[in-house]
Amino acid sequence: MSGAVERTVKSTQEQAIAAWITHLNQMRLDTLIEKLNRQDINLEEALKELEKIKQFIGDPAHILGSVTTKHGEIAEHMQVNFENARRVIQGFNKNHTFDGVGRTAPEDYIRNGQQIQSKFYNGLKNTLFGNHALSEHMETYPNFIKNGGAYDIPKDQYEKMTALLEAYKKNPSQLNKADYNLAKRIDEFLEEKGLELGKDINPSAVEYGEVQQGTAAKTVDREEKNVQREDEKQRKRAYEESKPTLKEGIKAAGISAAVEGGVTFCMSVAQKRKEKKFSEFTSDDWKEIGVDSGKGTIKGGIRGGAIYVLTNFTATPANVASAYVTAAFGVAEQVKQLEAGSISEEDFVINCETVCLDVTVSAISSAAGQVIIPIPVLGAVIGNIAGEFVYELCKKQEDLKSQEIIKGYYAEMARLNQQLDVQLKNVIAEIQKAFERFQDLEKLAFDENINIAFQNSVYLAVEAGVEENKILKTQKDIDDYFLN
Repeated sequence: MSGAVERTVKSTQEQAIAAWITHLNQMRLDTLIEKLNRQDINLEEALKELEKIKQFIGDPAHILGSVTTKHGEIAEHMQVNFENARRVIQGFNKNHTFDGVGRTAPEDYIRNGQQIQSKFYNGLKNTLFGNHALSEHMETYPNFIKNGGAYDIPKDQYEKMTALLEAYKKNPSQLNKADYNLAKRIDEFLEEKGLELGKDINPSAVEYGEVQQGTAAKTVDREEKNVQREDEKQRKRAYEESKPTLKEGIKAAGISAAVEGGVTFCMSVAQKRKEKKFSEFTSDDWKEIGVDSGKGTIKGGIRGGAIYVLTNFTATPANVASAYVTAAFGVAEQVKQLEAGSISEEDFVINCETVCLDVTVSAISSAAGQVIIPIPVLGAVIGNIAGEFVYELCKKQEDLKSQEIIKGYYAEMARLNQQLDVQLKNVIAEIQKAFERFQDLEKLAFDENINIAFQNSVYLAVEAGVEENKILKTQKDIDDYFLN
């Protein structure tokens, strides 16, 4: 496997892991946005339910009963609208409705398909045993419970009833006479009719005092504030659930480790396979493959964890985070070789620059691929492969260009050397001639014949570069020089 192919495979695998982690992060973000959008709808629907009760109590003329009994129908509407609002704001379906219920029917509303009769009278005793109260309704409609119906009573009265019954059964002496008699009557009534608290008789969403005409508006306002608080709670919960988690980080690191370890194993086996057949692999070969795979697995785990942390806790894109990790591994390897003396300081700097350039190309091409092909992982993989391919072509073209420049340089140097050789030979020849002539003049200048020596001494002076006006060439020049 060539170096270029190996580098492309590794960088593609690295950017694929980065793209997958980006996809994990994006899924959490998409889920958060979806929950917040849904919560906007939930809040709107919950407030609509409360608006219904506001409109209802705002027109008392349409409420059944006298001034002292209108609270009964108000209680019914509060139960339906409040419970629906409370469920909707938490993301659940509405479970109360007036649909299909007549205003004077045995039931006042429907809850989860069950017929419900609401009884709101002043005091627990009146609610259970007063005129038109629960016990009387059971006499009027004896099959109401058998047919699956149930009763709602004021929340505060239900709590008082359960407290009285508990005290009556566990420590009756602590009750005063009136409470004791009431608790006894309730216990006997429940047993006689076969009623079960929490099933046949349930607490309403509101208390008796909260449904009165003078307090109903304030009750709705309080409920509206409760709904808004619950809305904030739901949004905060959605945000907390969208945060990165240790579990997801471990998952990212584990998958990254498995992928990089697997890729390293395949590349190591392919490299060995180029040298020998599978049947010729020795235990040392498999050991070496295992060591390489282990190193790849460790690097993959570190890579996955680092990318997950960088992308979630810093403003770092995944492809850049992967490039950081790859560059860190590459530089660390160069530092190791420098310390071992395998490379020089100059080689160290050049190799580090090359590593950083390689990962930069990978990061940029992966980012571009993801933009052009917005399919998780696939876009980054295709972008990285295309980017690495173009990068390798550019490097090859650059190498060819460099080789052409170097060839031209060498040819020019050879031509210049040839020219210099010719010129040098000519200069040497001239120097040789001049030197020989100088030697001849030197001999003649010191000839025994005075006239020959004199004449050649003039030639020697000229050859030596003496100025013409300073050379004594004749007898007259000699006389003028010495006598004048």
